[in-house]
Amino acid sequence: MGIVYKKYLSGEKILGCNGCKTHFATHDHIISKLFHGQFGRAYLFSNVVNVYTGEAEDRSMRTGLHTVQDIHCAECSQVVGWKYLVAYEHSERYKEGRFILERTLLHYMSG
Repeated sequence: MGIVYKKYLSGEKILGCNGCKTHFATHDHIISKLFHGQFGRAYLFSNVVNVYTGEAEDRSMRTGLHTVQDIHCAECSQVVGWKYLVAYEHSERYKEGRFILERTLLHYMSG
C-alpha cells in the first residue's frame, strides 16, 4: 500500500480511531448526532480525513435505499462507518457525500 501520510487535526475536541487514535474529524464537523449505525449511536459528518473507502453497494436502511461505501481507518484498516453516495428518497439527499462514523468506534481527544 505504500507510505500512509496522515493529517493531524487541531481543536478542542478531535475524534479519532478507537484502535489506533488516528484523527478523523473535529467536533465542529458533526452535522448530526441523531443517527444509528450497526453498533448503536452514530454521527453524521460533513468531512473526515485519514480514511479510505471500500466498494460501492446498495443498502436498505431505516430511511430507505442508499448507495454507500464503507470507510476504513487509513492506519489500521478497521471499518469505522460509511459514506453516502446516493440517497434514492428525495428527502434523504442531504446525506449524499457525507460520512457516518460509529460512536463506539471513536475515541475523543483534546487538541
